[in-house]
Amino acid sequence: MTVRTVGSHEVEVSHEGKVFYPGSGITKGDVIDYYEKVAGTILPHIRGRPISMERFPDGIQGESFYQKEIPDYFPPWIHRVSIPYHGKGTSQFQVVCNSPETLVYLADQGCITLHTWLSCEGHLTRPDRMVLDLDPPGNDFEPVRAVALQVRDLLEQVGLRPSVMTTGSRGVHVVVPLTPTLEFDRVRTFAGSVAGVLAERHPDTITDEIRKEKRGGRVFIDTLRNAYGATAVPPYAVRARPGAPVAAPITWEELEGPGIQSRSFTIRNLFDRLERKGDLWKGFHGHGQSLEEVIGNLRKKK
Repeated sequence: MTVRTVGSHEVEVSHEGKVFYPGSGITKGDVIDYYEKVAGTILPHIRGRPISMERFPDGIQGESFYQKEIPDYFPPWIHRVSIPYHGKGTSQFQVVCNSPETLVYLADQGCITLHTWLSCEGHLTRPDRMVLDLDPPGNDFEPVRAVALQVRDLLEQVGLRPSVMTTGSRGVHVVVPLTPTLEFDRVRTFAGSVAGVLAERHPDTITDEIRKEKRGGRVFIDTLRNAYGATAVPPYAVRARPGAPVAAPITWEELEGPGIQSRSFTIRNLFDRLERKGDLWKGFHGHGQSLEEVIGNLRKKK
């Protein structure tokens, strides 16, 4: 066990040599190092948001589990927020990752991926981002590329300015920053309408069918993440996939080219990209958009 001074706290880390990614030799220590180094870039995208921890104590080939409620043994300096259960009269505390020392502590706990809420403290029931998750039927990225551009075009037609991010898994997220004025139900309804319009326009390649057996080899536009308590992978989070890929914002021009795949960026090459391009989503939530102003525009597209 060693002690790292991170931010304003000392954080004990252990078993840094344990291989978390067999085949690439990436260790637990490498994941901790990544999160410590990327802290200044990732924190603006996750600060203030409750998280669900995806933990792999023995690496990606070992047992894993999701954990929402903060364990009793987590140190008191880790920020947490009380989450009410709607309609149940109870609540639980969840981690809110606001500091580099929290990132390092979570990585030491085997939390490879942080999944964040689409809303923040202060307005937990009102999201400040809308996410359309494009899920391909297989591992071929090309169908996702084409559908993402169609999603972009429709959102732009109704007056929104969407951005796109590789997920580090199989697909991409098309994301719109919002002014947090509408409740989750209305945002999810709007997102579902977007998916429905596109599924009607392109029935051979796009589906909004939740049941996998009915998708028929088409790209699924998943809008279910736009719900109270649901989560999405934030930019720069590490994924539990071979090679330690990370989610990363990209430009629409990059998506149109052949070089980008969902797992193009990893903990080993991400910093080269940041050095060349910086954080493409810097100030992302300073550009929130109003859905109220465009809902009527979408109705005209049906």
